[in-house]
Amino acid sequence: MKFKIKLATNATILATENWGLNMEICDFVNNTEDGAKDAVRAIRRRLHANMCKNNAIVMYTLTVLETCVKNCGHNFHVLVCSKDFVQDLVKLIGSKFDTPQIIHERILSLIQAWADAFRDHPDLQGVVQVYEELVTKGVTFPATNLDTMAPIITPKQGYEVVTQVDGPLTATPEQLVKLRSDLDVVNSNLKIFREMLTEIVPGRETTEELHLLNDLHATCKQMQLRVLDLIRIVGNEEVTYELLVMNDDFNSIFEKYERFMTNRTGDKAAPTIPVTGDLIDVGQTEITLEEQLSRMSLFLIIMTA
Repeated sequence: MKFKIKLATNATILATENWGLNMEICDFVNNTEDGAKDAVRAIRRRLHANMCKNNAIVMYTLTVLETCVKNCGHNFHVLVCSKDFVQDLVKLIGSKFDTPQIIHERILSLIQAWADAFRDHPDLQGVVQVYEELVTKGVTFPATNLDTMAPIITPKQGYEVVTQVDGPLTATPEQLVKLRSDLDVVNSNLKIFREMLTEIVPGRETTEELHLLNDLHATCKQMQLRVLDLIRIVGNEEVTYELLVMNDDFNSIFEKYERFMTNRTGDKAAPTIPVTGDLIDVGQTEITLEEQLSRMSLFLIIMTA
């Protein structure tokens, strides 16, 4: 978990938030026994290690935290809303740290949002108590923007079988904007994967680097399947061409990964099974273009048992 969070908050690589990685972290939290505990521990350490040293990492980490609260289940909420955790956040904006105003307001906004959202939950009262204590002390909280504030909702987990449609469908301008945004996430991960395979000497990688490589490999496998689904149904020639090029990039980088793994062990690697359009599952119900595009935000989810 800590490797995923480091990658999702690496300010030297990211130009903006990597929402795909953030959602992957949420999926890991929701689908592993100790996921919530591991995530909270990693987030806590990441914040303390970078407070007043790297503000960009702190902001990315707060985004990961906020995303998990909005997309993870009760186990995660219990840990984050505990009085101990919330008081620890308050310490980060105390006199010990020369906290920038933007981080100061971000932390207060999170505490306020959680207190409002979980006020009626008896086992999540820690954050409510800390919030009310701060109000009593005269702490000024940022004004809440009701137009931009997203609700805190824990979605049900479920993965439907993607099926064939009768032919390509035309995307709306809004869908194309969303699609291109998601494809930027894919390209970002391909770039990171490619750079790591280029810079790391096989056999001399650290344990952390090997974990990241394996995570990126599994992630890109899932992403390629979604790209192939889109190639099948998107009726825009320009976008289809981009998707085909992206699929070639996937196959190329997977071959490079297999060579890397072979060279680091000196053993013959298991043969790579190419992912092609023929491998797309044919299921029982049709899926619309809009439904398919809406799933692009979950590009990076790794099905963790």
